Amino acid sequence: MGSEPPLSPLVLEEGGDEEDEELSGGEEADLRVSTGGRGSLLTRRGITLRVLLKDGLVEPGDGVLSIHYLGKKFVGDLLCDGKIRWVETGQIFNSPSAWATHCKRLVNPAKKSGCGWASVRYRGQKLVQYKTSWLHKYQPSADMSLASEGEDDELGDEDEEDGKAAVTIEEKSRKNKPELHDISLIQKRGDRDRVPVRYCNLGTRDAARDSHTLVELSAFSAINRFQPFNVAVSSNVLLLMDFHCHLTTSEVVGYLGGRWDTNTQLLTVLRAFPCRTRLADRDSAPAVEEDICQNLFMRGLSLVGWYHSHPRSPALPSLQDIDSQMDHQLRLQGSNNGFQPCLGIICGPYYHGNQGVASTITPFWVVPPPEQRPNDYGIPVAVEVTYVQDNFLTSDVLNEMMLLVEFYKGAPDLVQFNQFWSPDTTVLDKIKGSLSGHAPKDQAYSQILEHVYNQLSSTH
Repeated sequence: MGSEPPLSPLVLEEGGDEEDEELSGGEEADLRVSTGGRGSLLTRRGITLRVLLKDGLVEPGDGVLSIHYLGKKFVGDLLCDGKIRWVETGQIFNSPSAWATHCKRLVNPAKKSGCGWASVRYRGQKLVQYKTSWLHKYQPSADMSLASEGEDDELGDEDEEDGKAAVTIEEKSRKNKPELHDISLIQKRGDRDRVPVRYCNLGTRDAARDSHTLVELSAFSAINRFQPFNVAVSSNVLLLMDFHCHLTTSEVVGYLGGRWDTNTQLLTVLRAFPCRTRLADRDSAPAVEEDICQNLFMRGLSLVGWYHSHPRSPALPSLQDIDSQMDHQLRLQGSNNGFQPCLGIICGPYYHGNQGVASTITPFWVVPPPEQRPNDYGIPVAVEVTYVQDNFLTSDVLNEMMLLVEFYKGAPDLVQFNQFWSPDTTVLDKIKGSLSGHAPKDQAYSQILEHVYNQLSSTH
């Protein structure tokens, strides 16, 4: 987040179990001396980025290295000493293997190795090809299998040409989205009748498919996984989020603040931060998000997720939501040098398929597609959540509710609260009934909320 100090550069050494982990500078020097220079055989393991730099096959530069993995792109700087600096965080890696392993585990925590030389590209070309060029130039009699030994099985999980197509499709589908910088969620979606599809019927990513297509959630058990973290959500978070989503027939978004405990693997969501701006209003979005950053910082909270509404549709993620959620998960993990979950919540206030007057609130997460199917969509899964009842309605939540009323007052898409939601229930009564499900223990909250409801009634 913008209010947090940048991470200090760290030298990471991951992927040490890989065959192609690079030698240290001393080992590399010893190897060259003992073999009598370039005329003698230099093993595949001895050809390092330092060797390629020294012999002029590659040059240091900013942003010249890249990794494409399961639709995600990582960019790195090649330093003069052969180390790699990840542009996203400034972290330093000793080898392509270490960098590739780290990046791939952010996308897929189950990934065991990074397949560095087959994964990392220098100016668009795989590093393993530069290794082969070195052998052709300095050891023409060498067996070329030295350059590719152990690399063949590395190609299976790379995006290759199909992967490039997937990235292009992804970029095209998001052409109208603003750049995601830490917590940017402001984007325009349509509001239409949508029939959910099952994930198993989606198939490979298709640019022609409507990005607003809704997808049914899977269970972690259905994909042979365990939920990797626990979640507790404050009732005041649900109340403010539900209230925000009820005010307008347009889609709204907001952020979730809380804490992540690495020891207990518990994500606690303590505060909702509604975005008081229009999804299409890119001019005001940065200021709104900066204000939320400051609020998070002042309260000692971290960004732990986001929410948005599907006003008249099922509270299920669309294909665009799935891609956005995957991006946010990757962003939060990449900024903390370790695993941190990012929770997505969808609120459906006015979908007539809901049971009773209560909104449907759906927490979800996205599991990366299998490595052998990198062009598939991420898998949206339902997240089990514990809801914690607050003792009372806090003053900052009440103040946020009043600010929301003021923001939407007079707007053409403001909900008509005096109209009937059902034959015997007005929209205002529906809102009251939905919010009562998130009531704090202190019953005095109802008198406080009456003031808010009176303000709603006077907005027309």
